[in-house]
Amino acid sequence: MKYNPAAGNGNGNSTLSDHSTRDYLELHGRVLAQLQPSEIDQIGVELFRAYEEGRRVYLLGNGGSASLASHFACDLAKGTVTAGEQRRRFQAMSLTDNIALLTAWANDTSYDQVFAEQLRNVVRPRDIVVAISASGNSPNVLLSLRVARELEAVTIGLTGFEGGKMKALCDFCVVVPSDNMQIIEDLHIGIAHALFTVIRRHISNLPTTEFVQAVGI
Repeated sequence: MKYNPAAGNGNGNSTLSDHSTRDYLELHGRVLAQLQPSEIDQIGVELFRAYEEGRRVYLLGNGGSASLASHFACDLAKGTVTAGEQRRRFQAMSLTDNIALLTAWANDTSYDQVFAEQLRNVVRPRDIVVAISASGNSPNVLLSLRVARELEAVTIGLTGFEGGKMKALCDFCVVVPSDNMQIIEDLHIGIAHALFTVIRRHISNLPTTEFVQAVGI
């Protein structure tokens, strides 16, 4: 059937209620108002401290959270670099991006292992693992956090609902207090951008050097 924009209410407007998007945005605002900036700031402090100390940050998640893990890693690793200035580089990597490695672990063991086994290859004590899960109960995310703690990494979580099982496995955790997956994912992106913006500002205020060594900075 051909789409007829004049169909529905007789005045040429869509049959989609004018209030549906407004309701969503109002809900967005109500949930946003419940977030605690101090909890987000704590994560920012820890990430910036990792940058200063040359520790690595690994990010992971499934679905939309996998996309955010890639996005956030890109912001930290690339977005904090100022052209023409020589500074320490932020060492951040998303564990969702190596499709061959991820599917090899899924095929040869189980999907629950896809992040945990990658962490066993690379994580050192005091590195940071950022786990993103709207439900807080994804089995592969939970296992990755347990492995991260076993390997003495700092664990950071972005989650929703009431925190799920992952909340207890995180040293720092921001819970978006909503049962709406889209609202949770929206605000996770906002939190990531807020963290990136603050960290970039701190890095840009650091003194530059004429030469940055490739190792041990």
